[in-house]
Amino acid sequence: MKMPAISMAAMPGKRQATIDLATTIEKKGFSGIYAPSLGDPLALCQALAQVTNEIAIATSVMPIYFRQVADIAQTAAFIHEMSGGRFSFGVGVSHQPMLKTWGISGGGGKPLTDMRNFVKQLAEVPGVGELPPIILAALRKKMVALSEEIATGVVFANVSRSHVPESLSTLSASAREADNFFIGNMIPTCISDDVEAAKAVNRKTLTWYASLLPNYRNYWREAGYVEEMDGFEKAIADNQPEKYPHFLTDKWLADNTLFGPASAIREGVEAWFDAGIKTPILVPSSVNGGQLQAFEELFAAF
Repeated sequence: MKMPAISMAAMPGKRQATIDLATTIEKKGFSGIYAPSLGDPLALCQALAQVTNEIAIATSVMPIYFRQVADIAQTAAFIHEMSGGRFSFGVGVSHQPMLKTWGISGGGGKPLTDMRNFVKQLAEVPGVGELPPIILAALRKKMVALSEEIATGVVFANVSRSHVPESLSTLSASAREADNFFIGNMIPTCISDDVEAAKAVNRKTLTWYASLLPNYRNYWREAGYVEEMDGFEKAIADNQPEKYPHFLTDKWLADNTLFGPASAIREGVEAWFDAGIKTPILVPSSVNGGQLQAFEELFAAF
């Protein structure tokens, strides 16, 4: 089978252990290592470029408001060169609630304009050398369309598999089929023979997104989960978090995540390929422990 990629974040106190895992991920034949915005994704990719030799590495999203464009360009070009061209730069506009939490001003409600300006300004920074391929993080169709116009790929996170063909309908057939146009999705993944326990882990993960980020609720409503999102928003308005799990139904969970025994995970990866995702990016969690335990379970499954 075609191998998925893996999402990996380097958390305080576990950074060296995380970097050490990268060589195992490469030896196991996974198709890439993708660093989310949690922590410092550029720093992680810089370290990955030094300890791996062949595997693709990328930020699976670096919010564009985190640093000055000239600074970002220097670092991205450096990693691109040191990795021998294996690095791709995934960038996104993040979400207003998260930017506020981080104390970052920016993102004035014009994500398409901001992204277009960022990519243009990045290319105009002098003296940095060759820049890596740019991948745009997207949820909705307008950003997906922009990814073909100004970038070399699109990366989703937590989207509904049933809605992927509709999301990709804004791309040309050549982009959807081309090997050099990236289409990826970050998929919460929990491997366990205790299916209910695995569901609970993924449901907890996505409760954070559903409760704090309105853009995700709007996306899932577009994907067909109107009743679920209406109920969830009423529970938020009524300050009844105990009702959240009721509206994140098993059907919704199965459409957005992977859970269950190893065989179900492998079958699920194939289903994501069939839906049009060229690179499923598994975001591992575990019933039995933290990220390192989740990686061990993922290695065993593949």
